[in-house]
Amino acid sequence: MRRTKPGSSRDNEHPTKSRPYCHVIEPQFKMTDHMPCVQLNTGAQMPLLGLGTFRLQGPEETYRTVDAALTAGYRAFDTAAVYRNEAHIGQALSTLLPKHGLSRADVFITSKLSPRDQGSKARDGCLRSLEQLGLDYIDLFLIHWPGTQGLDVKDKRNPDNRAQSWATLEEFHAEGKFRAIGVSNYTVKHMHELLKSCKVVPAVLQVEFHPKLAQKELIALCEKSGVCFQAYSSLGTGVLLSDHLVQVMAERCGKTPAQVLLRWAVQQNIPVLPKSCQPDRVQENGRLFDFELSDSDMAKLSALDCNEKYCWDPSLVL
Repeated sequence: MRRTKPGSSRDNEHPTKSRPYCHVIEPQFKMTDHMPCVQLNTGAQMPLLGLGTFRLQGPEETYRTVDAALTAGYRAFDTAAVYRNEAHIGQALSTLLPKHGLSRADVFITSKLSPRDQGSKARDGCLRSLEQLGLDYIDLFLIHWPGTQGLDVKDKRNPDNRAQSWATLEEFHAEGKFRAIGVSNYTVKHMHELLKSCKVVPAVLQVEFHPKLAQKELIALCEKSGVCFQAYSSLGTGVLLSDHLVQVMAERCGKTPAQVLLRWAVQQNIPVLPKSCQPDRVQENGRLFDFELSDSDMAKLSALDCNEKYCWDPSLVL
């Protein structure tokens, strides 16, 4: 998997200058035209910054937030069947893309299979997401969770169910209905299992990732296998916004704690999906590509790693 530059490059720095704090960068692109991307193993370009839509409920809130995101230059939108907002996302984009002078091809849409549809119900779940979004194709479709709703996490049917789900995703991929397929919340064990049996290598693994959960083993496996590692919950469900180190760095750089945490990820070429239903916060979270954290600050943030999970724990799933 090749990665394009996230709006900044050390190649452009003077070789004798160090970056003791943060480095302000003159943008080399318009956010609305050239969102930095990573190249997936399918050849598709996926934006480094996408809007997480977990919090969006109702047509008015969804429309307002998606409008703000498009204005701020977002070109990727991440939803899921369990968010129960696929229809509102699809309706908002259908109305807003012409308003912003954009077409369907200008945006990257991700959705996910519900755990209730894991296994024999996967095909129905996939068709339902396409119908709800009102799309002929989805750019990226993920298995949301390695387990099955209604089964114990240690139930021996879980591996067979997710294998059946993956085979279904491979069929939709072959038909062109899913341009890329991947998984979410898979552990190293789950990934090894999938990579051993799959016909199509997953394009993306989306998991919880922030300075206190650096996921080094998973990242190494993804790099070796050509899988794009994507982050969710980059702010540690908001807990890390009050971390003293993060706040000090933010004040020194003239940025928000959220921008510092998100920049820590994208500076490693790891795509992020900040979520908010507040238009001003959405736009603020999108301003990640006009500064760089120093090597020292990157190292200090990385040193916070302590395997702290703020979301659910997929390692419990057989």
